[in-house]
Amino acid sequence: MSTLPSDHELAEEDRRGRQLRMIVDLTSSVLMQGGIDRTEAEALVAATRRRALELFPGKEDTFDLILAPRFARLIREFAATETVGGRSAAHQPPGGRSAGPAPPANVLPFRRR
Repeated sequence: MSTLPSDHELAEEDRRGRQLRMIVDLTSSVLMQGGIDRTEAEALVAATRRRALELFPGKEDTFDLILAPRFARLIREFAATETVGGRSAAHQPPGGRSAGPAPPANVLPFRRR
């Protein structure tokens, strides 16, 4: 009995890897847009983590070692931490003058097939 993975198993792992890459890239893009607050950003990262662990069960340590620091940095850099004058502090123009309404804080939910 061979312990080598079959072509089907290799193709399935490749598919899951591509899906994970897409989800991580999408999450990173949404975070870098900066239109969400810290709570929403953390919820998005938590949803990404849950999906990653559905795709690769038992890989919590790998997620925490590789992806969590990346997401933490993006949240620090781009997520709004408070609201100033109806506008997120992360989006406040120099001098504190508001340049219009705050960008929408909508985050597209992850959909299951």
